[in-house]
Amino acid sequence: MRVGELFKAPQDEGKEKHVPVIEVSEGKGERGADAVRVVVGKEVQHPNTIEHHIVWVQLFGVKKDSGQVVDLGRCDFGPTLAQPDVLYHVQNVDQFSSLCAVEYCNVHGLWDYCVEV
Repeated sequence: MRVGELFKAPQDEGKEKHVPVIEVSEGKGERGADAVRVVVGKEVQHPNTIEHHIVWVQLFGVKKDSGQVVDLGRCDFGPTLAQPDVLYHVQNVDQFSSLCAVEYCNVHGLWDYCVEV
């Protein structure tokens, strides 16, 4: 099995929304950084119970000049205590060709989404 085979496809999504949504607001973050918001369940809220919840969200950037994948951060969530809605403050988003978010649902596994920037 290859790592890519672990990820679910958007068409596999049931009534709950699992695909992370990425929003970029240039210059809107701390100290002039670009604000990158990653939210899971933006349109339809994902369950947040002990039995069914988003465990973590991680953001990666792919550098324009080298193709290098950079880990921009990860956020872990306590079930019932926190919603999977994260704001990253990224210096110079324009140095990346794309941003990719990965999230893990304890019931439905890994989901990802990328946007070109």
